[in-house]
Amino acid sequence: MSMPAWLSRRAVLAGSVAALLACFIAPARADLPATVVEIKKSVVAVGSFEPTRNPQFRFLGTGFVVGSGNQVATNAHVEGAILDSADGKERLVIAMPGSGRVMVRPVVKEAVDREHDVSILRFEGPPLPAVRLGDSDGVRDGQAIALTGFPLGATIGIVPVTHRGIVSAVTPIGQPLPSARQLDAQAVRRLSSGGYSVFQLDAVCYPGNSGSPLFNPDTGEVIGIINMVFVKGAKESAVTTPSGISYAIPASFIKAMLKP
Repeated sequence: MSMPAWLSRRAVLAGSVAALLACFIAPARADLPATVVEIKKSVVAVGSFEPTRNPQFRFLGTGFVVGSGNQVATNAHVEGAILDSADGKERLVIAMPGSGRVMVRPVVKEAVDREHDVSILRFEGPPLPAVRLGDSDGVRDGQAIALTGFPLGATIGIVPVTHRGIVSAVTPIGQPLPSARQLDAQAVRRLSSGGYSVFQLDAVCYPGNSGSPLFNPDTGEVIGIINMVFVKGAKESAVTTPSGISYAIPASFIKAMLKP
């Protein structure tokens, strides 16, 4: 039995209206290039500056603007790498990406969490765009991620580089070792503290990426901070040849440091 013409037209009209409403109701999803444009506004190079040195700027790692716009998150081992010069003129700074001469702004250490290798720096003057910190507790295995930073530091210039991949696993940082002889003081401290989970990544990272934001490619929300030294030392201390696996510390530890 065929459908009456008037009922058929009504069904087509209803379908068209539903499709039109879906276009307005469905949440917008940004593509990765658009997300990267926004993320790059918040990514900075962390280093030291000395006016009598050549080069004046020494790259230490990556950081990104958080909180009020005058705060920068990075790894504690990055900002901790600075050595005071004999004349006291070497200063901890951030450098903004750009062509030509590197523009730097002095920073001070506002808060340090050595246990999770996270540091918050503060600078004065006009604020910079801050990233949005997402829910790192909801990160799942297989989730798509991207990261932006300075993989080889000043070697290829202070130009932000983006890589993408997936979360391979959400894994504990402290792993029991086969032999007590492989337990150094650092490993004992981490195991005794109860440990916590980090993100193991299937993504290309280099030492200069330490401190880079790990973010959702669609929304730009930052869910972690890349760590290429601290975590690998705990996870791979029993491996004689480094595996090249990348790791990130959950953003929840950054959020905790930004709370008043």
